[in-house]
Amino acid sequence: MGVSFAAPTRTWADRLARTRIKICGLTRGQDVVAAVDAGADAVGFVFYPPSPRFVDAPRAAELCALLPPFVTPVGLFVNADRAWIDEILAQVPLQLLQFHGDEDEHDCLAAGRPYIKAARMRPGFDLVDYAARFPSARAILLDAFVEGYGGGGKVFDWSLIPQDFSRPLVLSGGLDEGNVADAIRRLRPQAVDVSSGVESARGIKDTSKIRRFVAGVRNADG
Repeated sequence: MGVSFAAPTRTWADRLARTRIKICGLTRGQDVVAAVDAGADAVGFVFYPPSPRFVDAPRAAELCALLPPFVTPVGLFVNADRAWIDEILAQVPLQLLQFHGDEDEHDCLAAGRPYIKAARMRPGFDLVDYAARFPSARAILLDAFVEGYGGGGKVFDWSLIPQDFSRPLVLSGGLDEGNVADAIRRLRPQAVDVSSGVESARGIKDTSKIRRFVAGVRNADG
């Protein structure tokens, strides 16, 4: 990134922990199996129709049926109305929701599931103030600011993250096998989230890239 700063000091408990991994934007059964086999903790399904990674509820339910116990299915929504979310939840056993749009805390809580809230990082953005608006969020996911929604596979300037940011942090935005270890060593997020960085084409995951990404995370955890 061209920016040098010290990683947050790690406690003994931190050293015993490991960085959680979410593989997002899954559309095929073989990609779900590849993510699970590689050691992903969570998999993400996109319920945003304009996205090339969109899946409908019946397809997502089929993909969730491939998951073993203790791998978390996550549903990604962007400015979705309550009826749409309820329709998805009635058919798909999602355990965690991920909101990427302009939702406020009331919108996020109305779905009745634990959730994380995405923040779109750019110069001048006040992450501390933004996170304070979502005290009920299980974590704040940091992604790059691009036109539209989603990070577009772009890396944002990690120095924009306040050194004393205390909320659980999920790092996203342009991560891949080449930079994820460095990102973890610098920022020590609780989790990392990857989509385009493990793809051969939009919505089509690459098994070898998934394995190398997971290996990069484990290497950084030491």
